[in-house]
Amino acid sequence: MSSLVVQASAAIALFSTQTIAFAPSHTSSLLSRHSSQQQHYEIISSQQSSSSSSSSALNMNMESCGFGKVDIDENAPRSLPPFESWCAENGVQKMDGIELYSEDGLDYQAVTTVDIPAGSTVMYIPASLCLHSSTVGQELCAMSPTVQQAADQLAKIGSGNSIPDFYLFVKLLMEYEAEDRSFYFPYLDSFPRLYFNAASMTDFCYECLPPLVFSLSRMERVKLENFQKVLQKVDLISAFNKQNTPLLRWAFNAVYTRAYADKEGQGSDVTLTPMADMFNHGTDTEVEVYFDEGGNAMAYTTVDVPANSPLRISYGCPTNPSFLFARYGFMDDSSPATFCKMMDIPKTPENVNMGMDFSKMLFYHDTGDISQEVMDVVLYAKVLTLVKYSPELGMSNSNSTMLT
Repeated sequence: MSSLVVQASAAIALFSTQTIAFAPSHTSSLLSRHSSQQQHYEIISSQQSSSSSSSSALNMNMESCGFGKVDIDENAPRSLPPFESWCAENGVQKMDGIELYSEDGLDYQAVTTVDIPAGSTVMYIPASLCLHSSTVGQELCAMSPTVQQAADQLAKIGSGNSIPDFYLFVKLLMEYEAEDRSFYFPYLDSFPRLYFNAASMTDFCYECLPPLVFSLSRMERVKLENFQKVLQKVDLISAFNKQNTPLLRWAFNAVYTRAYADKEGQGSDVTLTPMADMFNHGTDTEVEVYFDEGGNAMAYTTVDVPANSPLRISYGCPTNPSFLFARYGFMDDSSPATFCKMMDIPKTPENVNMGMDFSKMLFYHDTGDISQEVMDVVLYAKVLTLVKYSPELGMSNSNSTMLT
């Protein structure tokens, strides 16, 4: 863990000055979403109370100033008060005491200012506001056959499981091109602009990554490259924006860091869910989000939550920080342990039966302890395999088999 953290931290420092900017994640901004400590949060309504009269008034003011589209520059501020007004006007409901807070104006997250018992519904988002990939896909394919052609090409190049995400990717690009005429303009304008994840790294950044992080990061980059390639078929997007790399990365990151996957369908449907995507990541979580049969989203508490606490969900297994870093761009320093990354151990059925899984083969960084599964897998896959098949040891297969 210490080696990975040092190297990853070095990589972050290196590409923090070189990364092209975008808007983060399937919950709030990723610059500090992984923070697990209770902090003194700054409520956005008091931050910007003088400018938060209503979303319509703010949009009119933007229009008069010549700002009719989402500014995706990494230095552009996120516009949260209009987003909150838009949510309230369109049926989003929050429990009293649930607020969006920020310390720096870049990273926002949902917190509670009141005690909440376990099992409480803290947020409701109507299906009419959610962007379900299945519904969006039907809509886009009905608008143009080129969308289905692009999806078919994705499947042919081995990215068929990314098709639901691609539909949302195209949808965001269309809404971006509609500028402030888009119904979803306040939502898009609330997205973060700056990312430190794999899709945003420069080639130099990749040279600084440890092997497993590099492998996972490269997979994320390939997804983006495939999206860019098949997008050329889609006639719903302007020719200029098909080549607008910062815009394509922004839309890609927005989908892959903010959308909720259908747990039942293992990614068969993914959904962008306004307001419910403001929950930060935590090793110890307080909230889960689910969708009812009508497509409405609800968030409920899984534990008793004291006042002045963050409300967090899980973005992935906390013992696999390499994935979290590649996908979201942060290291989860709240996790007590990390996966033993031995790249040259094959994931055979025998090794898996011995405990080869990132949730089991753990190094505990606070105590220095090593899980039994690490000892078992290394002994079986490295030591005993070497004894079996190394002629230098002069042992027969039959004798070494007895050792196992």
